[in-house]
Amino acid sequence: MPNNPVSVGNYECGQGRPLLFLVGPCVMESEDLVLSIADHLAKVANDLSLQIVFKASFDKANRTSIDSFRGPGVELGMQWMRQVQERTGLPTTTDIHEPTQAAPVGSVCQVVQIPAFLARQTDLVHAAAEETAKHGHVVNIKKPQFVAPEDTIHIVKKCEGFGNPNVFLTERGTTFGYGRLVNDMRAIPIMQSCGAPVVYDATHSVQLPGGSTTGGQREMVPTLARSAVAAGCDAVFMETHPEPDKAMSDGPNMVPLNEIANLMQQLTRIRSLMSELENE
Repeated sequence: MPNNPVSVGNYECGQGRPLLFLVGPCVMESEDLVLSIADHLAKVANDLSLQIVFKASFDKANRTSIDSFRGPGVELGMQWMRQVQERTGLPTTTDIHEPTQAAPVGSVCQVVQIPAFLARQTDLVHAAAEETAKHGHVVNIKKPQFVAPEDTIHIVKKCEGFGNPNVFLTERGTTFGYGRLVNDMRAIPIMQSCGAPVVYDATHSVQLPGGSTTGGQREMVPTLARSAVAAGCDAVFMETHPEPDKAMSDGPNMVPLNEIANLMQQLTRIRSLMSELENE
């Protein structure tokens, strides 16, 4: 069985533990933006005693349009992630798209994410599990939009088989027709039955796929995040930006940075209430 709870730096995520938050901008637009958002989140973590992991992508390799901004690349991206860790003390997470990226990312980031479209790629999962295991880090597998929740057990078993029992599973909606994702909150306890802590991705669950750029409904992030925490998820993934409408990727889905602390407080209160109800 995978480990549960799972350690992420000084944090713990899983059954009976406080919520873990994976929060940050969609893509690394610039060094200044990365560090300023990380500074803000570190202050929130300290002031509100929250478990926050800083999230940002060094490469948006799955963009629909060839003209879309992708990011600074793995080498510069990992330099910025090291700066975040040294400057703020926050653990970090990012996604990888190729097996060759597993080593440089797995040695820096405490959580390495496998994108939903790539979660069935055995070589990628193998590389991520092997490299993160060397450092005591975590593999976060996003459930593909086309995979049933119960079938994520096979991805967990791959990670364990390749040497890392520290696994997160992330729910991010299921494809329904064209241009819509549907969130079935039954997926959370079903995926937890695989043994791993479950993350709820409130950002990508509100995407409206299609067109040259992906649309979204950021106003629905709080509604779905609150529902997921009430359903028992162990962590919440949310993207944020000081000016989402000017963001270079996923702006329609991101929570404004000045609103993120209040939302995390709400979710923490719901987690505490659900724990009290379960113990009655």
